[in-house]
Amino acid sequence: MDLSWLPALLLGAGCFALGYLIANRRRQFFSVPAAADEALILKKNKQPKPSQILEIEKLADILEDFKMVLVVRNDLKMGKGKIAAQCSHATLGLYKKISKKAPKALNRWEMCGQVKVVVKIESEEEMLILQERVKSLNLPTHVTVDAGRTQIAPNSRTVMAILGPADMVDDVTGGLKLL
Repeated sequence: MDLSWLPALLLGAGCFALGYLIANRRRQFFSVPAAADEALILKKNKQPKPSQILEIEKLADILEDFKMVLVVRNDLKMGKGKIAAQCSHATLGLYKKISKKAPKALNRWEMCGQVKVVVKIESEEEMLILQERVKSLNLPTHVTVDAGRTQIAPNSRTVMAILGPADMVDDVTGGLKLL
């Protein structure tokens, strides 16, 4: 009896089983818990109540491409080092602001490679108008206010960070030029 086909069958069955296990674990990793389970998880982790969770958290479940845009005021004429420091402050400020309220959104952004794009805006007034538009879309934002110890006046708004689904963020900031 010729059994030369047996190793190929066993290899195929093994590959099928491995594929099934990987797909099943991936489904568990990305699955959304039932509402009762979610409430229990939130309570256990001492995270905010569901009513406090940002809308962006729901978007993180259905949209994959997240990014952060840093909007730098061009009229302040900050040096390169100052801009870098202010962008760092804005990134960290936004991260801290939403780390408890929207962990899924942060995770989604991190899985996308922590995409950050830096654009410029010409005035504080334009920045504030842009911030209102961002808030109307329920996207999280953070504006860095400088202490005024070096190059610019105290309490100057320098950089605004915005995080969310790439398409939504682009709808708001897409008309701004790269820095």
